[in-house]
Amino acid sequence: MASLSLQPHPSFTGRPGPVLVVVADGVGVAPPGSSNAVTQARTPMLERLTSTELYTELAAHGPAVGLPTDDDMGNSEVGHNALGAGRIFAQGAKLVNKAIANGAIFESEVWVETVDRARTGTLHLIGLHSDGGVHSSLDHLDALIRNAAAEGVTSCAVHILHDGRDVDARSALTYIDRTEAVLADINAAAPGRNYRIASGGGRMKITMDRYEADWPMVERGYRCHVHGEGRPFSSARDAVETMYAESEAGDQYLGEFVAVDENGVPVGEIVDGDAVVFFNFRGDRAIEISRSLEEPDFDVFDRTGVDGRPHPDISFAGMLQYDGDALVPKRYLVSPPAIDRVMGEFLCGEGVRTFAISETQKYGHVTYFWNGNRSGYIDETLETYIEIPSDNVEFDTTPAMKVREITDETIDLLRSGEYRFGRLNFPSGDMVGHTGHLHATVEAMEIIDECMARLVEVIDELGGVLIYTADHGNADIMFTETSSGERLPKTSHTLSPVPFAIHDPNYDGEYHMNGGAPAANHGLANVASTVFNLLGYEAPTDYLPSLIDF
Repeated sequence: MASLSLQPHPSFTGRPGPVLVVVADGVGVAPPGSSNAVTQARTPMLERLTSTELYTELAAHGPAVGLPTDDDMGNSEVGHNALGAGRIFAQGAKLVNKAIANGAIFESEVWVETVDRARTGTLHLIGLHSDGGVHSSLDHLDALIRNAAAEGVTSCAVHILHDGRDVDARSALTYIDRTEAVLADINAAAPGRNYRIASGGGRMKITMDRYEADWPMVERGYRCHVHGEGRPFSSARDAVETMYAESEAGDQYLGEFVAVDENGVPVGEIVDGDAVVFFNFRGDRAIEISRSLEEPDFDVFDRTGVDGRPHPDISFAGMLQYDGDALVPKRYLVSPPAIDRVMGEFLCGEGVRTFAISETQKYGHVTYFWNGNRSGYIDETLETYIEIPSDNVEFDTTPAMKVREITDETIDLLRSGEYRFGRLNFPSGDMVGHTGHLHATVEAMEIIDECMARLVEVIDELGGVLIYTADHGNADIMFTETSSGERLPKTSHTLSPVPFAIHDPNYDGEYHMNGGAPAANHGLANVASTVFNLLGYEAPTDYLPSLIDF
């Protein structure tokens, strides 16, 4: 790879100390109120940072981060892509939308091979089952189902993962009814077709683990989908209604189920000769299940069924390739965005030493996603990546998560004097916010504030610069209210802008925010140029403009 270079800034050489970017994951900007955990919390340091002239707000959803419309909420993956790339790239859903609209997905070699195999077996479609638009799309699922039927596939089993996180907490039945209607329409159109929902469960209970935090969760999903091991029900609706009656758990925490026929036999086990497509477009929670379904020498858990049946001989494909460096999966329907010339490549080209740090839940965001969907180091001699293991718990029970430990490690890195630039992710605003528990999220915000105060103190000591921002909203709207006053937990991301504040202890007015606070045309992709400027460089000409003027 050719080395990339930067030009010195004509009027600013940077500060003597390091530049640190703090991404407070899921901390959006919304009007104060009882549902806003950010403003309900006692956060004197954050209030100080966001009340100076070096503050603005940034768009973190929709077209500003490469998603199709302003109705599409941002997420951590596309947010960190934008932060690290300095430009806007068409992202997963947008790429798939285009491939479906122009028919390219159905002309791809992988889809043609998948359908050809499924004509003599069963086509299995596995993925998150909602219209949240963060990991998957029901429109994409419908398109795959209808095209498969048009291409002569007579047997199709859909394996659904309840959401309750990017959509209302208990909305699974709405989506089940929608898909059942599509399947009924397909079955009625021609004799001999057998299109059905075969298995499923909550996204935080089976299948959709990420960053290898909970492999047993993936194993439960694998056994459910492949071997039909799970609680038996006559239908997906029956499963959800029964589980709703048994507890107050949201959809994301519902246990696995298997649809069975009148004899108690699973209606959609995955067997030799079948074809499987994982229809999520987002990568982080698709990698592990893809590995378990695709790798011939997979050894993380035993794939043998309780009946002794081995892992079946199947073809597997993802909607996209979820990890381009590890080549997971090897077969995919739509190519992911090619993100080149990320800021890390330029900094390595200039010999700038950098670090990235978070805990397991967001470690991949400040490394893989920040670096343009690329695993590993850009230059291991110049970069240090630190992952602090996350606890395997429901995060409302530990709202601090590893924020204090991330802070401790960051302070050591800053004081070492070895690094000019660092980035970290505090995950708790997002991960605790996703639980829907307001008081736990308020506590998470107060711990973030406590740790921000420690970081500001060290930046002051070293004469550096601190940037405080976020990748999308979540903690800023924790519930909605019905007309009768009932509070409904909101576990999804929001469409809110995010904060962007610069703390520069040596600031004397030599630069100012570009366009005031906030400016409608500013988004996360403008941050990279700003960081280059604060390090004493001009930004690459094709990067979005800096948020500061000199």
